[in-house]
Amino acid sequence: MNDDAHLTHGLAGDELPPDWPPLTLTEVDVLLRRYPVRGTVEALRWRSPRPLSAAALVQTATGDVFVKRHHRSVRSASTLAEEHRFAAHLRKRGIPVPHVFQDIDGESAVAIGEWVYEVHKPALGADVYRDAFSWSPIGGVAHARAAGAMLARSHMAARDYRAPQRSTHILVARAEILSSPDPIGAIDAGLPSRPALEAYLRERDWRTDIAGALAPWHGRAVEGISRQSRLWTHGDWHVSNLCWSDASDDARITDVLDLGLSAETFALFDLATAIERNAIAWLDITRGDIGRADLALALIDGYRGICPLATDDLALLADLLPIVHLDFALSEIEYFEGVTRRRDHADVAYHTFLLGHAAWFTGPHGQALQDAIRHAGRQFVVQ
Repeated sequence: MNDDAHLTHGLAGDELPPDWPPLTLTEVDVLLRRYPVRGTVEALRWRSPRPLSAAALVQTATGDVFVKRHHRSVRSASTLAEEHRFAAHLRKRGIPVPHVFQDIDGESAVAIGEWVYEVHKPALGADVYRDAFSWSPIGGVAHARAAGAMLARSHMAARDYRAPQRSTHILVARAEILSSPDPIGAIDAGLPSRPALEAYLRERDWRTDIAGALAPWHGRAVEGISRQSRLWTHGDWHVSNLCWSDASDDARITDVLDLGLSAETFALFDLATAIERNAIAWLDITRGDIGRADLALALIDGYRGICPLATDDLALLADLLPIVHLDFALSEIEYFEGVTRRRDHADVAYHTFLLGHAAWFTGPHGQALQDAIRHAGRQFVVQ
């Protein structure tokens, strides 16, 4: 496989050279010697186009494994193990999450030099959305309904999971700032421990910018947020993180992938994130009419078939949708500013993602999508 030909997904629906060097056959061979049951490494069958780490499907003498590599500045062995413990809990509760192998020392997150690795059993089924960009809509209401139902099942499975909050803010979908009665104050209070984020924000009038982005909805949402039960959630419920029995409308979900953004938040946060990821074509934001109410309602329909939603839940869900990305957008800015040193990418995270996505909901198309969600109790999704 030609390393020079490997490209990753960019922030604008383009393909770019990777920020992180691709995995090599020699590197993977050294790693998998710590996993003697895996056998001799034979080939790298596929490299992931996801940009925030390096990952590949590896062929060994005893079968394929999925290897993912993080830089220590993004994930330490201990912060990566937080994801693995949550994944193991979901798997024990019947959610199909691929098994994470342990090395000869019994560790699922392995630090070697500047890198931290994880080795997974390959996902079952068809990776239908393997090449789909983040923020690209799901491929129809049937898949949306199935995704909503599986999300609800994962929330039920997580109800008895108890663990401290994630020990990092970098590339994690947390919700403390969103949940604060004073989100600007919460950001301010956290900046001393987040120097890269502070360095970026101090160059702009961020308090005015972010307060303006939050103003139409946060005041209405914060009381409802305060009543939500805390729950560990996936944080990135996009269809590219789901595998399917086949590509048909009748397909069932065979595996749930990538808990890298998981954290302790609340159920409606995760459902709002799923709608924001799957039912709005953000890469075409300049077009204006990018909301897919049919997909949003199908996600809700599938979800409430497992976990009922009251009228107040739907109202809160609609108010969350424009601002649910707040904490993660700030974590992306921190990552691009402090880890990859890509100020241009940090600018996209700030102007397009953090501010631009919220601003879209002030227009007629965003308002129409929110109204559809608020009135979902009186609607149904056409088969």
